[in-house]
Amino acid sequence: MHRDHNATTDPATPDTPASDTPAPATPASAAIGPLAGFTVGVTAARRADELAALLRRRGAAVMHAPALRIVPLADDAELLTATKQLLDHAPDVVIATTAIGFRGWVEAADGWGLGDSLLARLRGARLLARGPKVRGAIRAAGLTEEWFPASESLAEVLDRLLEEGVDGSRIAVQLHGEPLPGFVESLRAAGAEVVGVPVYRWMPPEDIGPVDRLLDATVARALDALTFTSAPAAASLLDRAERRGMRDELLDALRHDVLPACVGPVTALPLEAHGIPTSQPERFRLGPLVQLLTHELPGRVRPLPVAGRRLEIRGHAALVDGELRAVPPAGMALLRALARRPGWVVARADLLRSLPGAGRDEHAVETAMARLRTALGAPKLIQTVVKRGYRLALDPVADTKYADV
Repeated sequence: MHRDHNATTDPATPDTPASDTPAPATPASAAIGPLAGFTVGVTAARRADELAALLRRRGAAVMHAPALRIVPLADDAELLTATKQLLDHAPDVVIATTAIGFRGWVEAADGWGLGDSLLARLRGARLLARGPKVRGAIRAAGLTEEWFPASESLAEVLDRLLEEGVDGSRIAVQLHGEPLPGFVESLRAAGAEVVGVPVYRWMPPEDIGPVDRLLDATVARALDALTFTSAPAAASLLDRAERRGMRDELLDALRHDVLPACVGPVTALPLEAHGIPTSQPERFRLGPLVQLLTHELPGRVRPLPVAGRRLEIRGHAALVDGELRAVPPAGMALLRALARRPGWVVARADLLRSLPGAGRDEHAVETAMARLRTALGAPKLIQTVVKRGYRLALDPVADTKYADV
């Protein structure tokens, strides 16, 4: 019979692994990415590959499910009608909101044989861009923008126009997939005539399966963060949760456990309308969004001094003295249960309740604990207290018995 060298009393216990051979781990000499061990959900339709690559480069696991799909309106009657209106009655101001939308508008006009006429009209108008990417699309078309806001916010564009005065002006607004009622109504209330240019629309994804799996993972707290790069995507995810009867569960997860990270304040509006606090970078771009996550997710982890080691419990893995250790889901459930009261004994019955689908057999705890110790590669991190349960071997110098994990 194998003796448990981690037990606090001498009697042998049956749950200790037969071998203390460590599980595979990232070599100590290898650089650990700041997001190693964390899982991040991506809801973006556009530039999702770029966002996922940035996250993986920093060590994160990525779960991608586009909450929407973009449907171009090159043959749409609304776009053609709006374009002809602007050709017949020249606009004073044209506001370009997205690079893909502006390019799509010019390409659609080319397809109708109206490309040169549209460009001529745009040259005669004041061109305002939402940000530098739109400015690039404008210049690629041989045009020059008058101005764009450093904040990349339409709110700043609106403030500038209202300050200058728009009474009697004809303003064309290239829409970016959803109506802009507050923006358009403010211009109209100030006396402007506004023509909306609908270049493309957001539609639900053709395959809803990935979205449902993303929702399930969020509710199950299998994700550490969920990213949003457009307000329609956030609204679509909430709508799908409502249709599945799990909106309250989703809201609870995003309010307390899964970090909702939005590329900017406009994107965050559908979430904040439901009382979900969001995190946003100072600059509304993908790079700063990823940098935000590299700061906030590790900042949520409280390192524990255990058995002379430094233990960090992350989403699906643990860092032991800086080495990344993959931990099975059952083992991670046990580790989190122990870490909620580090140094205190947690009864087998309580640990059993933390195991997903474990039933009533406490032997499931012993099996999962053996695998957990092997995965950590340092069995002495967890002590067996005979006839009572298990505890993290918190170092005596530790000044706390509680942790937020």
